Amino acid sequence: MATAAPTRSRLRPQMAFGEIIAFSYDTFCSNKIRFILTALGMVIGTASLILVVTIGMTGRQFVLNQIQAIGTNEIWAEYLGGAPHISNSNPDPLTIDDLHAVQQVVPGIVASSPVTTLSDRVPVGNGKEKDVSILGVNPEYLQVRNLVIPSGRFFDQEDSQAHNKVGVITEKMAIDVYGSAQAAIGKVIKLTGLPFTIIGTFKERVETFGQSEIVDNTMLIPYSVSRYFLETPSVKLLYFSMEDPSMVPTATAQIKRVLQSRHRGESVYNVSNLTALLVMTDRIFTGLTWMLLGIAMVVLLVSGIGIMNIMLATVNSRIREIGIRKAVGATNREIRFQFLAEAILISLIGGLVGIVVGLAIPYSIRFLTEYRVPISGISAIIAILVSSLVGVIFGTVPAARAAQLDPVESLRYE
Repeated sequence: MATAAPTRSRLRPQMAFGEIIAFSYDTFCSNKIRFILTALGMVIGTASLILVVTIGMTGRQFVLNQIQAIGTNEIWAEYLGGAPHISNSNPDPLTIDDLHAVQQVVPGIVASSPVTTLSDRVPVGNGKEKDVSILGVNPEYLQVRNLVIPSGRFFDQEDSQAHNKVGVITEKMAIDVYGSAQAAIGKVIKLTGLPFTIIGTFKERVETFGQSEIVDNTMLIPYSVSRYFLETPSVKLLYFSMEDPSMVPTATAQIKRVLQSRHRGESVYNVSNLTALLVMTDRIFTGLTWMLLGIAMVVLLVSGIGIMNIMLATVNSRIREIGIRKAVGATNREIRFQFLAEAILISLIGGLVGIVVGLAIPYSIRFLTEYRVPISGISAIIAILVSSLVGVIFGTVPAARAAQLDPVESLRYE
């Protein structure tokens, strides 16, 4: 007998808990329309939370992929000029010797190329002429700039060493002039009277919208051949590709020191990479995601207030029921937990439906398009935790009010 009483005392709370959950479910089933409309706000808020996280992740991943397609290992250097007070001094541009010096000093460089810039108006057939931007580059330019070759081939070291008069043109120029990229192969373009054979077409892996040295009508020729058209060995740009992206920040500083040491102190050189752009993009999309999450939280807050209003109305409509339950022995704690359980049940049902909706939309995009929309499982976990928390927070006031009702007054209530 001494052990029977403690056993019963341990079992009773478990039975009470089961009864309360079952009673909450019965109440939900008897007022389906009211509770469904109440849960609708939670559905919208939870789905919004998942979708804004998905939008933030998708946008961030898309932009990062675009930047990485340009080349995260890439470093470029250019001459900006001198300081204002020595603006009348002779220019001090970069040269091919600077490229060789950097290659000898800076470790981890796997490819490099100078860029010289020329322009010419060339005949393209049918008596028409077209302004063409001509860039003299090394064969490694293909790797450094991460270019795509839709047709033909890029010139190689043999072409460069033999000073072959060959070139590749942009795919857009090939289509505009010759009708297709393939049709351009083998055609001859005369640059200042010298015939250059087109051996391939190229395009940038991602659209840079004219913010690089490559424009729509661009022709690339070997740097060794471009020297025929230059009075000095100066170059417009120097490109370097590092073995690993982690080496880029250190190598950028080293390249700048090497270039500065080889030129006048007042000359200004810009040595840049895409690391800063990657960091800035990450910060922008992180801030955008937090802002969208804030909007989703406002929606959840509004839905929580709706739950509290409905539960307060429910308490008022069930005052006699509360009095009867108290009269037959229900404690304030059980009454409080009953109404709190109903609020949590509404929140959880709305939260689960919202998670299904929030995950279904990205999945449907995956089936309808080739683009892989990233889906965060963590956002679903956060959504269900937040929906539960909303039920607890906004169900506490109605539950406390129901528990504090006087049973005698409740039985008299009409």
